[in-house]
Amino acid sequence: MSALFRPFALGGLEVKNRFVSSACEDNFDTDSGEVTERIIMKTLALSDGGTGLMISAQMFVHHLGKTRPGQLGIHSHAMILGLRGLAESAHRHDGKIIFQLGHAGLQTSAKTIGRPPLGPSSDAPMSEDEIREVIEAFIMAAQRAVEAGADGVQIHAAHGYLINEFLSPYFNRREDSWGGSQEKRFRLLKEIVEGVRRVLPPDKALLIKLNSNDYTPEEGITPALAGDYAERLVGLGVDGLEISCGGTSLAAWNMCRGTVPVREILSLFPEDQRRRVEAVLESKKGQYALVEAYNLEDAKRIRPFAKDISLISVGGWRSVRRMEDAIEKGEIDLIAMCRPFIRDPYLVGKIKSGEITKASCTSCNRCLAALANDMPAQCYMR
Repeated sequence: MSALFRPFALGGLEVKNRFVSSACEDNFDTDSGEVTERIIMKTLALSDGGTGLMISAQMFVHHLGKTRPGQLGIHSHAMILGLRGLAESAHRHDGKIIFQLGHAGLQTSAKTIGRPPLGPSSDAPMSEDEIREVIEAFIMAAQRAVEAGADGVQIHAAHGYLINEFLSPYFNRREDSWGGSQEKRFRLLKEIVEGVRRVLPPDKALLIKLNSNDYTPEEGITPALAGDYAERLVGLGVDGLEISCGGTSLAAWNMCRGTVPVREILSLFPEDQRRRVEAVLESKKGQYALVEAYNLEDAKRIRPFAKDISLISVGGWRSVRRMEDAIEKGEIDLIAMCRPFIRDPYLVGKIKSGEITKASCTSCNRCLAALANDMPAQCYMR
């Protein structure tokens, strides 16, 4: 049997194979954050296609942490009924589903949340009360996830969102008990993890999505700092880390390497700015070329600090042989993909049957550029 199809235990949760559908916002939900039939059908297809573990699109835990209209919500008990249907759709074909819990931080707009965005060191830094409110929101969201039937939760601490901002010395310039040292910058995530761990039953997995490199204009999280944070998370009893990089606002194409979709990006700018923007984008095209498994080397650096907890790597997996090699060598435990599953939710079954040896995704990034244009994150290559 291929190493990719050996079952694996994430804490008390057993997954039937080593494939993970990584989280990606999709604009499939209502403006109030409710589950729609379209996201149910997307999840059913992934489950039917043989995916072992599905991580939901990022769910906002607090109304001030919403990234955009159409984002999935877990901020109130009113969401539970729809989320229960989402969990059931993943379980239909023996798949497991983790709900990703997140807060936008600075990566939202006043138009979306009705006030200036929250951040650790923005023009109006978060108060102690606001920080405490966010911690409680994550804990309550985890309780809702359990009630909805999720198999665990993933705390989103990557991609420039609020927790990543607190962890990163680039964003977090505070000099109080929430910043000024690695320990203090880690405090927000620590208190969230401790609170969530208390409300999760033993058979529910607790995962963290962690950047290995922020790629911010000045130094943020680096592989060395990520290793320090991984070691701290081991002590808190998390079950697994998903290693990623980059950020939605400042390093989107580091995060999602491949083609820079110039035409789709230009449509976001007024016409009189497009020529200048186009020149900048064209000058950077080769900088973001896809390298297969581009987060793997950083994951390998983090592995000694992660000790016995499970390690997941996302980013640029395309060839089955490369995936098998990483699992067989013990470099990581699970393979996470996003864009290949957007293109083909039946990918895992095709690999298992031998029908394909490589994902058909071309990394054109038009699916992700669609999000910025308020369109669904679906495959636009035909």
